[in-house]
Amino acid sequence: MTQGPTIRRIDSPDEEGPDVRRAEQRDVPRIAATLTVALADSRWTRWALPDDGRMQRLTRLHELDAGHRGVATGTAWVTEDVDAVAVWEPPPGAGDTAPLQSDVRAALENELPYLSAHRISAVRDTGALITAARPAEPHWWLLHLGVRPSSRRRGLAAAVLAPVLVRCDTDGTLAATAVFGWANVRFLRAFGFEVTAELRTTDDELPVWVLVRQPQPRFPG
Repeated sequence: MTQGPTIRRIDSPDEEGPDVRRAEQRDVPRIAATLTVALADSRWTRWALPDDGRMQRLTRLHELDAGHRGVATGTAWVTEDVDAVAVWEPPPGAGDTAPLQSDVRAALENELPYLSAHRISAVRDTGALITAARPAEPHWWLLHLGVRPSSRRRGLAAAVLAPVLVRCDTDGTLAATAVFGWANVRFLRAFGFEVTAELRTTDDELPVWVLVRQPQPRFPG
């Protein structure tokens, strides 16, 4: 995940802002490109993926885990030009979503060892550590959030987060995520997320923060 643009409050689903829609199959290449550009220099990218072919590996990871996953499950939101992307894992049985398709799941399981190469053990073990720190209650889990550098400071990150955060407030459901940089912690706190666990990757190279957002009362429009 990458730090987004200037934050604006999400007070109403009708608040004027950038147009946001659910991602479609035609958006998958652009989703992968946007997230890869956004995360190209992140600490997580340098930690999780080897130097050899890193950008190609990162693009394929985003194609599978953000693009195909998000479109198949109905949990990816994008701006009209796909310059901003948010992809979530929904709680079980969430309406208007679908289970992850077996072919996408198989592709992720088969290709992740290649994409992370010699980093796969640390990536998998750290993923298990994060999973153990997630809330026990049903929650929306933010998997990917990115904005193209050329489109930052236009409220796009807030816009693509809004559909699920408003839904969480309406339904009384938690939202949660994990980040690998303190700048992301500061960013997400403005949306009501709070740190619930401070971890480190299993090889002790990077800090990891798990954040949880309680449902918040709606403000009158």
